[in-house]
Amino acid sequence: MVKPKTEEEIELLRENAIIVSKTLAEVGKRVAPGVTTNELCRVAETFIRDHGAIPSFLGFEGFPAAICASVNDVVVHGFPSDYVLKEGDIFSADIGTLYKGYNGDSAYTFPVGEVSPETQKLLDVTKASLYKGIEAAVAGNRTGDIGHAVQSYVESFGFSVVRELEGHGLGKEMHEAPGIPNYGRRGNGARLTEGMVICIEPMINLGGRGVYLARNGWAVHTADHKNSAHYELTVVVRKGKAEQLSTFDFIEKD
Repeated sequence: MVKPKTEEEIELLRENAIIVSKTLAEVGKRVAPGVTTNELCRVAETFIRDHGAIPSFLGFEGFPAAICASVNDVVVHGFPSDYVLKEGDIFSADIGTLYKGYNGDSAYTFPVGEVSPETQKLLDVTKASLYKGIEAAVAGNRTGDIGHAVQSYVESFGFSVVRELEGHGLGKEMHEAPGIPNYGRRGNGARLTEGMVICIEPMINLGGRGVYLARNGWAVHTADHKNSAHYELTVVVRKGKAEQLSTFDFIEKD
C-alpha cells in the first residue's frame, strides 16, 4: 500500500515541479544547432542552484551530471558531452531537483532546428500519449489503466513502447512506489488512491521497442538506432481528474 502525500507535502513537491519546469524552459531556449549538450547541462545546473535547489541527478547512484541529456537514439540517461547538436537532431532533457527535502522530476524532448516529418510525428504523438496517461491517473483506477492509455495511443500510429523503463512515485525519494509502466491492461496493476504523487513518462521509439544498455552502464539506446522521444510530468492522483504539478507551459508559451 502506497501512502498518499499530505497537502503540505504536495505543496513542497509543487515548488520543486515549478523549478524543474522553468529549468526545462531555460534549457529549451538554448537548444539549437551548434550548441553542445555540456553547455545545456551548465545552463540547467546554474538555474537550479540559483533558485536554491540542488540538481538531484548529480551523483545519484554515480550518475556524473546534473541532467540526463539524450540525443536521437538514446532513450534516456544520456551523459552530457561535447557533442555538438546539429539540424534535425532531437534532444531530450530529463531534469531533477531536490528542494526543501523533496524531489522534482520532469523531461521534454526538443527538436533541434527543423526535424523530419516522421520525427516530428514521434514527438507529437509521444507528448500526446503523456496527456492520455494523465487522463487515466484518477483515484480508483490502476497503473495498468495509465499504461494502456499510453500504449494504445502510440501503437495506433505504429510507434513502440519501451518496456524496460517506467514512471514512478515521487516524494522525499526520487523513485518511489508505485512503478508506472507505459503499457498494460485496464484494471491491472497497483490501485491509484487520492494524494499519490506520480511521474508519468512515456518513452516511445520510432522503430521497434528493443533497447540496449551502453557500455557506460547508463545510456539506453534503441536497438535499431532509430529515434526515441521522452516526455515526463509529475501529477497528483485526484478524484475525477489528476492535478498537474509540473508543466510544459513555460516551454510552449508564445
